[in-house]
Amino acid sequence: MSQLTHSLDSSLLVRDVTGDYRPANADEVLQAAQRVLARRMHDCEALNSPQVVRDFLRVKLGALEHEVFAVIHLDAQNRVIEYVEMFRGTVSQTSVYPREVVKESLARNSAALLLVHNHPSGSTQPSRADEMLTQALKSALALVDVRVLDHLIVAGGDILSMAERGLL
Repeated sequence: MSQLTHSLDSSLLVRDVTGDYRPANADEVLQAAQRVLARRMHDCEALNSPQVVRDFLRVKLGALEHEVFAVIHLDAQNRVIEYVEMFRGTVSQTSVYPREVVKESLARNSAALLLVHNHPSGSTQPSRADEMLTQALKSALALVDVRVLDHLIVAGGDILSMAERGLL
């Protein structure tokens, strides 16, 4: 077996515009993984697999160098309606507007939400601002009968659940 064939055996291949196959680069591999995990998360009958959600979030947000605040919209049976990145910030903070979260929830007819954001610093420890934001969003969304099931903080490969910590 030639050296080229052997090196291709361990590579993920992609088809280019001419129809030829070539080894995928790192960004293409990550994009493919995100698509697979998003499809898997969306295809869940209900969100009865926290592991699928966590895997998706690790790939989606774990390596970002800036903060992102996202929402996973759920229907009345906790089936995923849509994952939406709502706000983008800097390396250490992002501005989140409860009014906009409420508007998006009503537009998608969400019954419940998972709030998500990342900490590029690598620490999953929620700040006091994270805790206050969670309570403000929970209160605002309760006025329109949308439940907040959890607020997840992603830091690299680690994910903290504020609900599991009793902070919801």
